[in-house]
Amino acid sequence: MTDRKHVIIIAEAGVNHNGDINMALNLVQEAAKAGADFVKFQTFSADALVSRDAKKAPYQLSGENNDEYQYNMLKALELTPEQHHFLINECKNSGIGFLSSAFDLQSLDYLNSLNLSYIKIPSGELTNLPYLKKAGSFNLCILLSTGMCTLEEVEEAIQVLVKAGTSKEKITLLHCNTAYPTPYNDVHLHAMSQMSNHFKLPVGYSDHTPGVEVAVAAVALGATVIEKHFTLDKKLPGPDHKASLEPKELATMVQYIRNVEKALGNAIKTPSPSEIVNITIARKSIHLANTIQAGHLLSESDLIMKRPGDGISPMAMDTVIGKKINKELKANHKLRYEDLA
Repeated sequence: MTDRKHVIIIAEAGVNHNGDINMALNLVQEAAKAGADFVKFQTFSADALVSRDAKKAPYQLSGENNDEYQYNMLKALELTPEQHHFLINECKNSGIGFLSSAFDLQSLDYLNSLNLSYIKIPSGELTNLPYLKKAGSFNLCILLSTGMCTLEEVEEAIQVLVKAGTSKEKITLLHCNTAYPTPYNDVHLHAMSQMSNHFKLPVGYSDHTPGVEVAVAAVALGATVIEKHFTLDKKLPGPDHKASLEPKELATMVQYIRNVEKALGNAIKTPSPSEIVNITIARKSIHLANTIQAGHLLSESDLIMKRPGDGISPMAMDTVIGKKINKELKANHKLRYEDLA
Protein backbone atom coordinates (compact mmCIF):
# COMPACT_ATOMS: atom_id res chain seq x y z
CA MET A 1 0.00 0.00 0.00
CA THR A 2 1.43 3.36 -1.00
CA ASP A 3 1.12 6.64 0.88
CA ARG A 4 -2.37 8.06 1.10
CA LYS A 5 -3.29 10.61 -1.54
CA HIS A 6 -4.46 14.09 -0.68
CA VAL A 7 -8.05 14.00 0.61
CA ILE A 8 -10.23 16.41 -1.36
CA ILE A 9 -12.18 18.69 0.98
CA ILE A 10 -15.27 20.37 -0.45
CA ALA A 11 -16.75 23.25 1.53
CA GLU A 12 -20.44 23.07 0.63
CA ALA A 13 -21.76 26.62 0.48
CA GLY A 14 -24.88 25.29 -1.23
CA VAL A 15 -27.64 27.84 -0.90
CA ASN A 16 -26.24 29.40 2.26
CA HIS A 17 -25.70 32.64 0.31
CA ASN A 18 -29.45 33.30 0.76
CA GLY A 19 -29.58 34.75 -2.76
CA ASP A 20 -27.07 37.47 -1.85
CA ILE A 21 -24.04 37.52 -4.15
CA ASN A 22 -21.96 39.39 -1.55
CA MET A 23 -22.68 36.66 0.97
CA ALA A 24 -21.69 34.09 -1.66
CA LEU A 25 -18.45 36.02 -2.18
CA ASN A 26 -17.74 35.89 1.55
CA LEU A 27 -18.39 32.14 1.56
CA VAL A 28 -15.76 31.67 -1.17
CA GLN A 29 -13.25 33.70 0.80
CA GLU A 30 -13.91 31.88 4.07
CA ALA A 31 -13.68 28.46 2.40
CA ALA A 32 -10.33 29.43 0.89
CA LYS A 33 -9.09 30.79 4.21
CA ALA A 34 -10.07 27.52 5.93
CA GLY A 35 -7.91 25.54 3.49
CA ALA A 36 -10.64 23.67 1.59
CA ASP A 37 -9.84 22.45 -1.92
CA PHE A 38 -13.20 23.45 -3.39
CA VAL A 39 -16.18 25.58 -2.51
CA LYS A 40 -19.43 24.20 -3.92
CA PHE A 41 -22.70 25.92 -4.71
CA GLN A 42 -26.00 24.67 -6.19
CA THR A 43 -27.18 25.41 -9.72
CA PHE A 44 -30.86 25.11 -10.58
CA SER A 45 -33.94 26.66 -12.03
CA ALA A 46 -36.80 26.49 -9.56
CA ASP A 47 -39.21 26.11 -12.47
CA ALA A 48 -37.36 23.03 -13.72
CA LEU A 49 -36.63 21.60 -10.29
CA VAL A 50 -39.95 21.55 -8.42
CA SER A 51 -43.66 21.68 -9.05
CA ARG A 52 -45.63 24.40 -7.31
CA ASP A 53 -47.15 21.87 -4.90
CA ALA A 54 -43.85 20.23 -3.82
CA LYS A 55 -43.67 20.55 -0.05
CA LYS A 56 -40.61 21.37 2.01
CA ALA A 57 -38.68 18.82 4.05
CA PRO A 58 -39.39 19.08 7.80
CA TYR A 59 -36.01 20.72 8.52
CA GLN A 60 -36.77 23.40 5.90
CA LEU A 61 -39.94 24.44 7.73
CA SER A 62 -38.06 25.69 10.76
CA GLY A 63 -37.38 29.39 10.74
CA GLU A 64 -39.24 32.58 10.14
CA ASN A 65 -40.90 31.49 6.89
CA ASN A 66 -43.91 29.23 7.40
CA ASP A 67 -44.53 28.71 3.67
CA GLU A 68 -44.77 24.92 3.31
CA TYR A 69 -43.83 24.76 -0.38
CA GLN A 70 -40.36 24.55 -1.89
CA TYR A 71 -40.86 26.72 -4.98
CA ASN A 72 -40.73 30.21 -3.45
CA MET A 73 -37.80 29.25 -1.23
CA LEU A 74 -35.79 27.90 -4.17
CA LYS A 75 -36.70 30.71 -6.54
CA ALA A 76 -35.05 33.16 -4.16
CA LEU A 77 -31.88 31.06 -4.05
CA GLU A 78 -31.15 30.76 -7.79
CA LEU A 79 -27.77 31.94 -9.07
CA THR A 80 -27.62 33.58 -12.50
CA PRO A 81 -24.95 32.72 -15.09
CA GLU A 82 -23.36 36.11 -14.42
CA GLN A 83 -23.18 35.32 -10.72
CA HIS A 84 -21.61 31.93 -11.50
CA HIS A 85 -18.86 33.61 -13.50
CA PHE A 86 -18.35 36.19 -10.77
CA LEU A 87 -17.90 33.43 -8.19
CA ILE A 88 -15.61 31.40 -10.45
CA ASN A 89 -13.40 34.45 -10.90
CA GLU A 90 -13.35 35.03 -7.14
CA CYS A 91 -12.37 31.38 -6.61
CA LYS A 92 -9.41 31.86 -8.96
CA ASN A 93 -8.36 34.97 -7.09
CA SER A 94 -8.73 33.19 -3.73
CA GLY A 95 -6.87 30.03 -4.76
CA ILE A 96 -9.76 27.61 -4.35
CA GLY A 97 -11.63 25.46 -6.87
CA PHE A 98 -15.23 26.13 -7.84
CA LEU A 99 -17.86 23.38 -7.99
CA SER A 100 -21.62 23.25 -8.12
CA SER A 101 -24.36 20.63 -8.09
CA ALA A 102 -26.94 20.77 -10.88
CA PHE A 103 -30.54 19.85 -10.09
CA ASP A 104 -32.06 19.90 -13.57
CA LEU A 105 -30.99 19.04 -17.14
CA GLN A 106 -30.50 22.62 -18.32
CA SER A 107 -28.32 23.38 -15.29
CA LEU A 108 -26.35 20.22 -15.89
CA ASP A 109 -25.59 21.35 -19.45
CA TYR A 110 -24.63 24.78 -18.16
CA LEU A 111 -22.17 23.42 -15.60
CA ASN A 112 -20.66 21.16 -18.24
CA SER A 113 -19.96 24.27 -20.33
CA LEU A 114 -17.89 25.73 -17.48
CA ASN A 115 -15.15 23.05 -17.68
CA LEU A 116 -15.29 22.20 -13.98
CA SER A 117 -13.13 19.52 -12.35
CA TYR A 118 -16.08 17.34 -11.33
CA ILE A 119 -19.74 16.73 -12.05
CA LYS A 120 -21.35 16.46 -8.61
CA ILE A 121 -24.57 14.44 -8.67
CA PRO A 122 -26.73 15.11 -5.59
CA SER A 123 -28.43 12.23 -3.81
CA GLY A 124 -31.89 13.20 -5.01
CA GLU A 125 -30.87 12.75 -8.66
CA LEU A 126 -29.49 9.21 -8.27
CA THR A 127 -32.81 7.73 -9.43
CA ASN A 128 -33.35 10.33 -12.19
CA LEU A 129 -32.68 8.37 -15.38
CA PRO A 130 -32.62 11.29 -17.89
CA TYR A 131 -30.32 13.23 -15.56
CA LEU A 132 -27.93 10.28 -15.17
CA LYS A 133 -27.84 9.69 -18.92
CA LYS A 134 -26.92 13.31 -19.58
CA ALA A 135 -24.33 13.43 -16.79
CA GLY A 136 -22.81 10.18 -18.01
CA SER A 137 -22.58 11.42 -21.59
CA PHE A 138 -19.99 14.04 -20.60
CA ASN A 139 -17.42 11.36 -19.58
CA LEU A 140 -16.14 13.61 -16.82
CA CYS A 141 -15.05 12.79 -13.28
CA ILE A 142 -18.20 12.26 -11.23
CA LEU A 143 -18.91 12.59 -7.52
CA LEU A 144 -22.06 10.56 -6.90
CA SER A 145 -23.83 11.17 -3.59
CA THR A 146 -25.74 8.13 -2.37
CA GLY A 147 -28.05 9.43 0.37
CA MET A 148 -31.37 7.57 0.76
CA CYS A 149 -30.06 4.78 -1.52
CA THR A 150 -29.78 1.03 -1.38
CA LEU A 151 -26.72 -0.74 -2.75
CA GLU A 152 -28.83 -1.93 -5.67
CA GLU A 153 -29.89 1.62 -6.55
CA VAL A 154 -26.27 2.76 -6.48
CA GLU A 155 -25.31 -0.11 -8.77
CA GLU A 156 -28.09 0.75 -11.22
CA ALA A 157 -27.01 4.41 -11.30
CA ILE A 158 -23.40 3.42 -12.00
CA GLN A 159 -24.53 1.21 -14.84
CA VAL A 160 -26.51 4.08 -16.39
CA LEU A 161 -23.54 6.46 -16.13
CA VAL A 162 -21.16 3.96 -17.67
CA LYS A 163 -23.56 2.98 -20.47
CA ALA A 164 -24.03 6.69 -21.24
CA GLY A 165 -20.29 7.12 -21.77
CA THR A 166 -18.52 7.66 -18.45
CA SER A 167 -15.52 5.48 -17.70
CA LYS A 168 -16.24 3.65 -14.46
CA GLU A 169 -12.88 4.60 -12.95
CA LYS A 170 -13.93 8.26 -13.14
CA ILE A 171 -16.71 7.72 -10.57
CA THR A 172 -16.28 8.39 -6.85
CA LEU A 173 -19.12 7.33 -4.55
CA LEU A 174 -20.00 9.60 -1.64
CA HIS A 175 -21.68 7.90 1.29
CA CYS A 176 -24.34 10.25 2.61
CA ASN A 177 -27.37 10.58 4.85
CA THR A 178 -29.76 13.32 3.78
CA ALA A 179 -31.19 14.15 7.21
CA TYR A 180 -30.20 17.69 8.27
CA PRO A 181 -28.63 17.25 10.75
CA THR A 182 -27.93 13.52 10.58
CA PRO A 183 -28.24 11.67 13.93
CA TYR A 184 -24.96 9.93 14.73
CA ASN A 185 -26.60 6.52 14.96
CA ASP A 186 -27.88 6.92 11.39
CA VAL A 187 -24.49 7.61 9.81
CA HIS A 188 -23.30 4.00 9.33
CA LEU A 189 -19.85 4.90 8.06
CA HIS A 190 -19.07 1.25 7.43
CA ALA A 191 -21.48 1.41 4.50
CA MET A 192 -18.84 3.53 2.82
CA SER A 193 -16.43 0.62 3.12
CA GLN A 194 -19.09 -1.75 1.81
CA MET A 195 -19.46 0.35 -1.35
CA SER A 196 -15.70 0.50 -1.79
CA ASN A 197 -15.38 -3.27 -1.54
CA HIS A 198 -18.43 -4.03 -3.66
CA PHE A 199 -17.88 -1.59 -6.52
CA LYS A 200 -14.07 -1.37 -6.40
CA LEU A 201 -14.37 2.41 -6.68
CA PRO A 202 -12.97 5.26 -4.58
CA VAL A 203 -15.35 6.47 -1.89
CA GLY A 204 -15.90 9.61 0.09
CA TYR A 205 -18.38 11.05 2.54
CA SER A 206 -20.85 13.91 2.30
CA ASP A 207 -21.44 14.84 5.92
CA HIS A 208 -24.55 16.36 7.49
CA THR A 209 -23.81 15.54 11.14
CA PRO A 210 -23.17 18.24 13.74
CA GLY A 211 -19.50 18.92 14.40
CA VAL A 212 -16.44 17.62 12.59
CA GLU A 213 -15.60 14.27 14.16
CA VAL A 214 -17.57 12.04 11.79
CA ALA A 215 -15.94 13.59 8.72
CA VAL A 216 -12.53 13.02 10.29
CA ALA A 217 -13.46 9.41 11.11
CA ALA A 218 -14.51 8.90 7.49
CA VAL A 219 -11.01 9.88 6.37
CA ALA A 220 -9.56 7.32 8.77
CA LEU A 221 -11.84 4.71 7.17
CA GLY A 222 -10.67 5.49 3.66
CA ALA A 223 -12.66 8.48 2.38
CA THR A 224 -10.86 10.22 -0.48
CA VAL A 225 -13.36 13.11 -0.62
CA ILE A 226 -15.09 14.96 2.22
CA GLU A 227 -17.98 17.35 1.61
CA LYS A 228 -19.33 19.47 4.45
CA HIS A 229 -21.88 22.30 4.57
CA PHE A 230 -20.69 25.59 5.99
CA THR A 231 -22.18 29.00 6.61
CA LEU A 232 -21.13 32.43 7.77
CA ASP A 233 -23.53 32.17 10.70
CA LYS A 234 -25.70 29.25 11.84
CA LYS A 235 -28.37 31.71 13.01
CA LEU A 236 -29.02 33.11 9.53
CA PRO A 237 -32.45 32.40 8.01
CA GLY A 238 -32.49 29.68 5.39
CA PRO A 239 -32.88 25.91 5.09
CA ASP A 240 -29.31 24.71 5.63
CA HIS A 241 -27.57 27.17 7.97
CA LYS A 242 -28.40 25.39 11.21
CA ALA A 243 -26.81 22.11 10.08
CA SER A 244 -23.67 23.81 8.73
CA LEU A 245 -20.24 24.62 10.15
CA GLU A 246 -19.18 28.18 10.78
CA PRO A 247 -15.82 29.32 9.30
CA LYS A 248 -13.71 28.57 12.38
CA GLU A 249 -15.24 25.10 12.62
CA LEU A 250 -14.57 24.50 8.94
CA ALA A 251 -10.92 25.48 9.40
CA THR A 252 -10.70 23.12 12.38
CA MET A 253 -12.15 20.25 10.34
CA VAL A 254 -9.68 20.87 7.51
CA GLN A 255 -6.77 20.85 9.94
CA TYR A 256 -7.97 17.69 11.67
CA ILE A 257 -8.34 15.93 8.32
CA ARG A 258 -4.87 16.99 7.23
CA ASN A 259 -3.43 15.69 10.52
CA VAL A 260 -5.21 12.34 10.17
CA GLU A 261 -4.19 12.18 6.52
CA LYS A 262 -0.54 12.45 7.57
CA ALA A 263 -1.00 9.99 10.42
CA LEU A 264 -2.46 7.29 8.14
CA GLY A 265 0.84 7.10 6.27
CA ASN A 266 1.41 3.69 4.74
CA ALA A 267 0.84 0.06 5.67
CA ILE A 268 4.47 -0.84 6.36
CA LYS A 269 5.19 -1.64 10.00
CA THR A 270 8.70 -0.38 10.66
CA PRO A 271 10.31 2.12 13.05
CA SER A 272 9.70 5.67 11.87
CA PRO A 273 12.52 8.21 11.63
CA SER A 274 11.19 10.15 14.61
CA GLU A 275 11.30 7.15 16.96
CA ILE A 276 14.55 5.44 15.96
CA VAL A 277 16.44 7.59 18.45
CA ASN A 278 14.29 6.09 21.25
CA ILE A 279 15.12 2.46 20.55
CA THR A 280 18.17 2.25 22.83
CA ILE A 281 16.56 4.59 25.37
CA ALA A 282 13.29 2.66 25.80
CA ARG A 283 14.43 -0.92 25.26
CA LYS A 284 16.47 -3.03 27.66
CA SER A 285 19.64 -5.07 27.62
CA ILE A 286 20.79 -8.05 29.67
CA HIS A 287 22.52 -6.90 32.85
CA LEU A 288 23.92 -8.87 35.78
CA ALA A 289 21.75 -9.05 38.88
CA ASN A 290 24.74 -9.79 41.15
CA THR A 291 28.53 -9.74 41.12
CA ILE A 292 29.73 -12.78 39.17
CA GLN A 293 33.11 -14.52 39.52
CA ALA A 294 35.21 -15.67 36.57
CA GLY A 295 34.28 -19.15 35.40
CA HIS A 296 30.69 -18.95 36.64
CA LEU A 297 28.04 -20.52 34.38
CA LEU A 298 25.20 -18.07 33.93
CA SER A 299 21.65 -18.96 34.97
CA GLU A 300 18.46 -16.99 34.55
CA SER A 301 18.61 -15.82 38.16
CA ASP A 302 21.95 -14.12 37.42
CA LEU A 303 20.34 -11.86 34.86
CA ILE A 304 18.22 -8.71 35.03
CA MET A 305 16.83 -6.67 32.16
CA LYS A 306 17.56 -2.95 32.36
CA ARG A 307 17.81 0.06 30.14
CA PRO A 308 19.54 1.12 27.93
CA GLY A 309 18.98 -1.22 25.05
CA ASP A 310 22.41 -1.04 23.43
CA GLY A 311 23.71 -4.31 24.83
CA ILE A 312 22.60 -7.93 24.36
CA SER A 313 18.85 -8.05 23.72
CA PRO A 314 16.68 -9.81 26.30
CA MET A 315 15.31 -11.80 23.36
CA ALA A 316 18.74 -13.51 23.23
CA MET A 317 18.58 -14.58 26.89
CA ASP A 318 18.36 -18.29 26.07
CA THR A 319 21.63 -18.10 24.12
CA VAL A 320 23.40 -16.54 27.11
CA ILE A 321 22.21 -18.94 29.84
CA GLY A 322 24.81 -21.65 30.46
CA LYS A 323 27.69 -19.56 29.10
CA LYS A 324 30.84 -19.12 31.20
CA ILE A 325 31.94 -15.71 32.45
CA ASN A 326 35.59 -15.08 31.57
CA LYS A 327 36.32 -12.50 34.28
CA GLU A 328 34.82 -11.06 37.45
CA LEU A 329 31.92 -8.75 36.70
CA LYS A 330 30.11 -6.44 39.08
CA ALA A 331 26.36 -6.29 39.73
CA ASN A 332 24.43 -4.20 37.17
CA HIS A 333 27.14 -4.76 34.56
CA LYS A 334 25.73 -4.55 31.04
CA LEU A 335 26.61 -7.92 29.59
CA ARG A 336 28.61 -8.12 26.34
CA TYR A 337 29.38 -11.12 24.21
CA GLU A 338 33.07 -10.50 24.85
CA ASP A 339 32.39 -11.18 28.58
CA LEU A 340 31.53 -14.78 27.70
CA ALA A 341 34.05 -17.61 27.27
